[in-house]
Amino acid sequence: MDAWEEGLPGKPCFSAQQLRLCWRLSPFFLTCAVYFLLWIPQDQPSWVSALVKCLPVVCLAASLQVERWGRLYCTLLQGALLCSAVGDACLIWPDAFLHGMAAFAVAHLLYLWAFGLTPLRPGLLLPIALVCVLYSSILLPHLPTGMALALAAYSLVLASVLWRGLARGGSIRWGVLLFTFSDMVLAWDTFAQPLPHARLLVMTTYYAAQFLITLSAFQSPRLKTN
Repeated sequence: MDAWEEGLPGKPCFSAQQLRLCWRLSPFFLTCAVYFLLWIPQDQPSWVSALVKCLPVVCLAASLQVERWGRLYCTLLQGALLCSAVGDACLIWPDAFLHGMAAFAVAHLLYLWAFGLTPLRPGLLLPIALVCVLYSSILLPHLPTGMALALAAYSLVLASVLWRGLARGGSIRWGVLLFTFSDMVLAWDTFAQPLPHARLLVMTTYYAAQFLITLSAFQSPRLKTN
């Protein structure tokens, strides 16, 4: 019976499993709230601001520690989340931008491994390639010398993750879409033209993306293999 059907009419209730999941994810929501409430200025990089920024993603990684099945899948997600946290910390300091990009590239490769190649859905490749090529061609003239090759390699990895995430469906689909959108806004704001409220847009979509991808680990084993 669905959890919403167990209560009285008009008074839905949560199942014990849903309540446990909410409890396990509560540190993520709490640390997200702390990040947005403190809103440490970007022109004041420090280890404190790096810690506040990284904590939500670290909490997501910790929430997967006690998952009893899908151990390899959870381990890959944990590795991707921790690499993302390293990337978050690096991006606090502008001089470490390339290091942050490298950390996120490793995170995406781990996501790619976790998502697998089933179902294949090659029909998704054409629209993804068209969007990526169009966006990259617009962004390319704004890139600093020597950055084009690194960004092209990162874009290829990100496009691959987008393909596999869309093919898997479920919460992963929305997670990879938000992750891609967040990265596109960040790149445009950093290299092309400052956007109003760019940081707010980047971080809300980024945290939501990581949350939705992590949420896939709490689905049933049957759903994971489809």
